[in-house]
Amino acid sequence: MTDASGIPGALVLAGTPIGDPSDASPRLARELAAADIVAAEDTRRLRRLTTALAIEVTGRVVSYFEANESTRTPELVSALRAGQRVVLVTDAGMPSVSDPGYRLVAAAVEAGVAVTVVPGPSAVLAALAVSGLPVDRFCFEGFLPRKAGERASRLRELAAEPRTLVFFEAPHRLAAMLGALAEVFGGDRAVAVCRELTKTYEEVRRGGLAELAEWAGAGVRGEITVVVAGADPATAQDLGAEELARRVRAREEGGTARKAAIAEVAQDAGVPKRVVFDAVVAEKRVEPRP
Repeated sequence: MTDASGIPGALVLAGTPIGDPSDASPRLARELAAADIVAAEDTRRLRRLTTALAIEVTGRVVSYFEANESTRTPELVSALRAGQRVVLVTDAGMPSVSDPGYRLVAAAVEAGVAVTVVPGPSAVLAALAVSGLPVDRFCFEGFLPRKAGERASRLRELAAEPRTLVFFEAPHRLAAMLGALAEVFGGDRAVAVCRELTKTYEEVRRGGLAELAEWAGAGVRGEITVVVAGADPATAQDLGAEELARRVRAREEGGTARKAAIAEVAQDAGVPKRVVFDAVVAEKRVEPRP
């Protein structure tokens, strides 16, 4: 199949509804109906979507999910090189954003195949829009590490981040996640927990981290997106030596060399590198640099 620009074959990243099927765009329906191959994270969900849209997929449908990405990608790239149009969809939202797709996009680009996108609903942007928190600058962190120690280390690295932070989390881990955030960021830091966006039981809870950690302890269901206010720039720059040293240590534990860790912490905190170095020396009692 040839696309509108006359290029044979193309990979189409198609955003799908995150809840309400009526959010699907007319272009999504056209692409699914005309595709040579539809690669779906869950073929059953794809069938439910096409039924809701009253369309028939005439091309071949294959599964494409985390466990088979590495083996399925070469097959799809071969089809793309042969001139076929491959539409990639995930369970909800945009492929490759915390979902399967990155490997295929990278391989298609490497093969010189055209890659295009059908924009669609996004849990990240939807949660930001309704959070009531600043949205002029934000960063998406996806899922935090599951292990408590690794999660705490990552959060210490983010504690001084002034931009609004967006996370995904599983409902059964939400209380532990919010508790860890409260411990590192402070219980009063503003947060919005967005649950089941665009679905029947949509809910947005706003408050402080400690408050919502207590609320989540009773149990939460559904798809969760968490939006956390960034650090107050004035507070982020007024860190004590102990906190500066702790942030360097967290980066070192994650594999960053000390010199690079000191530079990163200094930049994040808005202080000279010498200040951070002195904090590390004081904590670790290492020999001062010559």
